[in-house]
Amino acid sequence: MTPSFAERLIAWHASHGRHDLPWQVSDPYRVWLSEIMLQQTQVTTVLSYYARFLERFPDVAALAAAPQDDVLALWSGLGYYSRARNLHAAARMVMERFGGTFPRDPAALAELPGIGRSTAAAVAAFSFAVRTPILDGNVKRVLTRWAGIDGFPGERAVEQRLWRLAAELLPADAAAMPAYTQAQMDLGATVCTPRKPACMACPLADDCAARREGRQHELPTPKPKKTVPERSTVMLLIADDAGRLLLEQRPPTGIWGGLWSLPEVPTTLEAEAAARTRFGLEIDPGAAGAELVHVFTHFRLTITPLPARVSGHAPVLRESAGRWFSRAEALAAGIPTPLRKLLARA
Repeated sequence: MTPSFAERLIAWHASHGRHDLPWQVSDPYRVWLSEIMLQQTQVTTVLSYYARFLERFPDVAALAAAPQDDVLALWSGLGYYSRARNLHAAARMVMERFGGTFPRDPAALAELPGIGRSTAAAVAAFSFAVRTPILDGNVKRVLTRWAGIDGFPGERAVEQRLWRLAAELLPADAAAMPAYTQAQMDLGATVCTPRKPACMACPLADDCAARREGRQHELPTPKPKKTVPERSTVMLLIADDAGRLLLEQRPPTGIWGGLWSLPEVPTTLEAEAAARTRFGLEIDPGAAGAELVHVFTHFRLTITPLPARVSGHAPVLRESAGRWFSRAEALAAGIPTPLRKLLARA
């Protein structure tokens, strides 16, 4: 009798899968933390952040009790900062609604901020051996190739078909769920890769539709391309006599929500008026620095740095959200990656 899809994956994982990742444990807090960090981020990048996070926040109670600024500071450089805000909010919800214990039910886990259906299922499968399918990017790629499913996986109809297939392929024994779930992720990450998949090493090669039809590089169907919008801003590097920089905390939502960043103005011509009305400062702007381009998921941002020295004080029209930071203090705070790059070359 031919081994099932799940049986072949589990057998392959026993010999060829990853077994030394620090989050391969049954502790739901550690599993959840890794799943959030690994969203749109490579394992090699996450490893160091994960270790630092656990050292500072060893359990969900410690994370929930921490100020959001501390969480954002440790997250700084990892990107997609809404993940950090949601992580903090979810920790507080676990403490307040669930008494400090993560629920076993994937539907209850999915109620936590920042946890979608697949992440909730992964936490439940790894931590509690719940028999439930996952559908992250690696699994979508494996399933679309193996079953020969056309259409962009982000489209509703295609995704629903993939969810049904993922549920049909689950192992019968719930105890196998941690190994099976990890096997799917590992196969997509190490064998069924986006480019140059190692089909000869794949345990599913014998009945893979994409391999049979020579369509490995056509599937999954790519996302339809759109023109990436372009935006621009001027960031003010306002320094006082002690060499400290003026930063202001961004609104809690939106790009870099809750992070400390340089004051922004639309153009260099508006710098002096903005400093006067927003911070009560008279400034002497210097020459604009070289532009820095930062690419987000949905747009490209061109940043023009404008250094300026404080030359006096003026009445401020509203309460200022600015605060002075030494360079070392700024680097230790929660700041966006482009600001780190600007400070590194300033």
